[in-house]
Amino acid sequence: MSDAPVVFISGASRGIGAGIARRLAAGGYDLWLNYHSAHAEARALQEEIERLGRRCRLLPFDVADEEAVAAALEPLLAEETPYGFIHNAGITRDTLLPMMGRQDWDRVLSTHLTGFFLLGRLFSKAMLGKRKGRIIAIASVSGEAGQAGQVNYAAAKGGLIAACKSLAREVARRNILVNVVSPGLIDTEMIKDLPLDRILPMVPMNRVGTVEEVAGVVNFLLGPEAGYITGQVIGVNGGLHM
Repeated sequence: MSDAPVVFISGASRGIGAGIARRLAAGGYDLWLNYHSAHAEARALQEEIERLGRRCRLLPFDVADEEAVAAALEPLLAEETPYGFIHNAGITRDTLLPMMGRQDWDRVLSTHLTGFFLLGRLFSKAMLGKRKGRIIAIASVSGEAGQAGQVNYAAAKGGLIAACKSLAREVARRNILVNVVSPGLIDTEMIKDLPLDRILPMVPMNRVGTVEEVAGVVNFLLGPEAGYITGQVIGVNGGLHM
């Protein structure tokens, strides 16, 4: 078995999650990668990571499904405790609140918040036994500043921020650090349909961010130089929200 620390990443098959996985693998971490249905992308990422000489376990399940979460993780946690848990899984169902269906509300909150609850409960319990660990949630500038058409998404991300601050207070004395990385406009599929010509003038740096820039912050928060940082929200947004 490898002596490298293990990090679990939810929603890791593409976009920011995949970028984080690549950065951490390059930095010497072994990985447990969760995804929901993007099997081809997940397998390709696994092969890429294994070519770097790192262990990479794929864990396909819905993070909001309590039975699926338990079935996938409890046997693994009985044998090994990851050093890091990164909650990146997320979806959008954008529309104005008067037109929003109950399913659009429920599904967004269950993926972001119930997913964090189910995963965080398991990983924090395991980390408490080891008296060390790092928990990082990927939020969004929408959860800090709000965004029209994203009442569900903003509520979920804002709730995630509040949950992480509360958890940070619960586990700090056991050397478990909990932080949030809050991206703005990042070059992924999620922004491909946005009118960037109208949005970018609101960003002081006048550009979108890269997945690598988000992943770099996550990598830092996992490292020893971040050993006195907990309960914080680190914005990666080009100045869009200050």
